[in-house]
Amino acid sequence: MGKRTSKRAPSDVEVRLDGVAAAFEEGAFEEALAGAEALLAEVPEFPEALHWRAAALTELGQVEEALEAYGRALKAAPEDLELLLGAAECLVCRVGDDREAVEEGLSLCTRGKKQAQRAGDVELVFEFLLLEGTGLNQVGECAKALVSLEAALGHVPKSVEARLERAIALFELCRFPEAQVAFEEVLRDTADEPWSHHYLGLLAERRGEAKEARKRFAKAQALAPEEFPPPVELGEEAFDKAVEDAVKALPGHVKEYLDNVTIAVEEIPKDEDLLGEAPPLSPCILGVFRGSPVGERNSIMGGFDPYPASIVLYQKNLERFAKTREELIEQIGITVMHEVGHLMGLDEDDLWQRGLD
Repeated sequence: MGKRTSKRAPSDVEVRLDGVAAAFEEGAFEEALAGAEALLAEVPEFPEALHWRAAALTELGQVEEALEAYGRALKAAPEDLELLLGAAECLVCRVGDDREAVEEGLSLCTRGKKQAQRAGDVELVFEFLLLEGTGLNQVGECAKALVSLEAALGHVPKSVEARLERAIALFELCRFPEAQVAFEEVLRDTADEPWSHHYLGLLAERRGEAKEARKRFAKAQALAPEEFPPPVELGEEAFDKAVEDAVKALPGHVKEYLDNVTIAVEEIPKDEDLLGEAPPLSPCILGVFRGSPVGERNSIMGGFDPYPASIVLYQKNLERFAKTREELIEQIGITVMHEVGHLMGLDEDDLWQRGLD
């Protein structure tokens, strides 16, 4: 009788994990979550099950629970690169407008990128670089984002996501001709990429090409209506009234600082407003303070300030920022207060801590 050989049968846990993975890949996130939680009921700190639970919760929009699960999983398996990437992606891309979360995600990217480089895992090095560039763009560190994204493209030159984020960084750095070329190149490979159409609309608008801008904005809205709803348009008179009401609503002690300050509305920022600082301001800024803050406005000419202070609000940017009329009016008030904060000498970090970023 010959010698009989057989493969070791997979354990029950491995089979169940495979089932969770298959459900997740098929988009059955509730089923994947239930399977992961059943495993965790038996082995509470099982890293793979925690990972699938976190990933499923992320896809189901339960971000706080997902982050808690990622935290538990990373305690159990701190060197797991896929876990690090998942947690970083959740913090950078899923939490929403939360600078602290993005910065925490960026710290995980730095950690994961170094570990992936040591492991020689080029694919994950690329993923961490791309996510790092995305997060840096979100927090306004666009020059650093450009470095990360160009490094990512060194690994995967044809990546649409990395090329798009690079184009956005160029736009935010006011390198408009380069950004134009970069967005057009994305569309040559992916004709229906909505963000490229949107940004090409913004670039056309800056050049004064209204017809081209409308065409691009309409294309972006048709491709991604949830991302690009039609802007809330107040009209000149209603917008000016909203600005006046915002100024009236300021605390009395703050209004005192506005005695010699001009408050104006313009459609979009001029190049000189953007390029007057290093790094340049974002073309999508909602407002700007021009001049010297209170306390710095006395000149050597005996107290006379030859450059009077002014606050400018950018109507089209504000209208694109808001989703509803109520949100627009609220944001006008926040923007007025933000720029008055600059007038009073507060910097961006001060304003962020006060919820006025």
